[in-house]
Amino acid sequence: MPTEAKVKAVDELKQRLDGVKTVVLTEYRGLTVRQLSDLRKQLRAVSAHYKVVKNRLAKIAVDATDLSALARHLNGPTGMIVSNSDPVAVAKALQAFTKANQALTIKAGYADGQVLEPAGLKALADLPSRDALRSQLLAALQGPLAQLVGLLAAPQREIAYVLQQRGAQAAAEAAADSNGHA
Repeated sequence: MPTEAKVKAVDELKQRLDGVKTVVLTEYRGLTVRQLSDLRKQLRAVSAHYKVVKNRLAKIAVDATDLSALARHLNGPTGMIVSNSDPVAVAKALQAFTKANQALTIKAGYADGQVLEPAGLKALADLPSRDALRSQLLAALQGPLAQLVGLLAAPQREIAYVLQQRGAQAAAEAAADSNGHA
């Protein structure tokens, strides 16, 4: 019979996982308390949270959800990263941490409706951030638009140039006529 504390822990985990965009399961064996604290700090910077979970309770929480495929990875010491923000930012923060702390092992992940193996999470981390993609798109759109504006402005610019030259020519003729009649 489940205890009240276990029921509460499962409910809390279900609430945390409800509508989540990104979940990453890790094995933290070999990390110090300080390293785990650094990991939590880096993940908070990208709006993600790290929690050590009990596998049996986590399996109950993910059962009958989109995350149920993660249940097979819930074995051994498990830490769960949960985020409702940009999955790429979470993957980048995690990749940066694992480069410096190789004791952290990535078991599996879930991002925007798909279960990802560690290689998939690495590929996600190698993508440009959402802001970088937006700036690349904006730059790609601005180039042709700037050319279009230049092409549309060219006839008016040419007319203004011709009128300016004609005005200068007329002024020169008038000056020559006034010098010649004097």
